[in-house]
Amino acid sequence: MNPIECNGRTLAFLGDAVWSLAVRNYLVEEGQGKGKALQQLSISYVSAKAQAKFYHALHEENFFTDEEEATFKRGRNGNTGSVPHSTDVMTYRTSTGFEAILGALYLENKQERIRQIWDKVRTL
Repeated sequence: MNPIECNGRTLAFLGDAVWSLAVRNYLVEEGQGKGKALQQLSISYVSAKAQAKFYHALHEENFFTDEEEATFKRGRNGNTGSVPHSTDVMTYRTSTGFEAILGALYLENKQERIRQIWDKVRTL
């Protein structure tokens, strides 16, 4: 599937799963606890607030390519429907754009780039 053919929300839906799997894989590999402790640790990476923070930090460093930034905007500007009560609209939209980048990279089979994003985020 070509990411250009997907809308931003679809890319974000896929990117959410890609990011969640990357986080969970890392936490398990690192032996970061069990059950509830793993869930609590994962939230520090997968919550809308965390993802928005990651996007802003990487964006400030000009980490993303022009193509990735365009994908971010597609995800951010897509029709989000409802926003969770735990976050504000701008944070949610930013996290959706971040997830859209990950979804597009996954569809393009750019696992190394996803890994680069993950490695960079872990140092923040």
